Amino acid sequence: MSLVTKRQQVGDADPGAGLVRAVRSWHAASMAAPLITIPVTSELVHGAIELEPTEHGLRPHRLPAWARGQCADGQLAMAEAQPSGVRLVFRTEATTIELDVLATKMTYPGLPPRPDGQYDLVVDGRLAARATAPRGHLLTVDLATGGSALEPGPVGTVAFHGLLPGAKHVELWLPYSEVTEIVALRTDAPVQPVGTDDRRVWLHHGSSISHGSNAESASTTWPALAAAAGGVELVNLGLGGSALLDPFTARTMRDAPADLLSVKIGINLVNLDLMRLRAFGPAVHGFLDTVREGHPETPLLVVSPIYCPIHEQTPGPSAPDLSEGVRFVALGDPAERAVGKLTLRVIRDELAAIVAARAALDPHLHHLDGLELYGPADHDRLPLPDQLHPDAATHRLIGERFGRIEFGPGGAFACG
Repeated sequence: MSLVTKRQQVGDADPGAGLVRAVRSWHAASMAAPLITIPVTSELVHGAIELEPTEHGLRPHRLPAWARGQCADGQLAMAEAQPSGVRLVFRTEATTIELDVLATKMTYPGLPPRPDGQYDLVVDGRLAARATAPRGHLLTVDLATGGSALEPGPVGTVAFHGLLPGAKHVELWLPYSEVTEIVALRTDAPVQPVGTDDRRVWLHHGSSISHGSNAESASTTWPALAAAAGGVELVNLGLGGSALLDPFTARTMRDAPADLLSVKIGINLVNLDLMRLRAFGPAVHGFLDTVREGHPETPLLVVSPIYCPIHEQTPGPSAPDLSEGVRFVALGDPAERAVGKLTLRVIRDELAAIVAARAALDPHLHHLDGLELYGPADHDRLPLPDQLHPDAATHRLIGERFGRIEFGPGGAFACG
């Protein structure tokens, strides 16, 4: 697939679209250049916690094997293996890049097919093109029963042709919505690994909203957009359905290199009805204590939930309503708050109090009210399509606001 074709899909308004030019004679010559198979190593893969060798190649993970071994939950296994924020990064003069992958795509009976995950090609900091991986495994999930079945499929190729000549910094972002095995990388010129270029590493943990649910593509989830605005290197531990104050996630953050840390806590605890108020406070303290064991003075930001009307005053659990597409509804009773059930308002109040108390002894601990990222007025303008997850426009809004608030002057992650 030509980048010239993909340029129109990205759109003329996209500043990265200008990276692709229809220079026919040069393009034909570049297509004829022999391709080199590039060994994929950890030096090329950014944003993964671990790379697992498979019979096909490498599967990026966002939790290490020891952590995965401590929880048998299928939702967590799927979420952490979906490579949100994971990308191949290198410098090259290549005009052609091909990536063989074995993707695991998902489908839900009775619902329209899900769109294929997007691979974003970012060249010198600008989005140049998008493509999807053909074929792959197909995982069928029954939302009513939770059952699933896997239909094996073949390896597919994501191909980008027609890049402009000359040295360039390339980031190839893997889709946040498909488990992906990297099988082979081919280019028509050598590549050189790129380190962090002295950029700060931002390690973020959150729910499916941080994972990327309903974002336009891999590089346009709100954490990716905020990282780009802040000029930092992102490691995204957003885990769909699994931001549950798990001790193994805290230990993973404790042990991972990071210059900036953030945890976005709340929505999964409510929509899974996982714990009561009595357990919540100590669990938050324990999570933060563990992270601080490895990062005692690193800026650490605690972010409370964004606005979500179904759970503002109504506890969970929530469940999908499939009568008209997929919309989530809250099944709890507001009266149950009296016996300690959690709502988003309760969680916001508790997190603010916990951070205020701890900050007296921890000057590097910060708090951000999620309503500053997306509040009631924003919901009036940009409602949550399924009543739980933001759409692409809202991801952009949250990413822009987070970048301005926390990476800007006076923010928790401001330089200097």
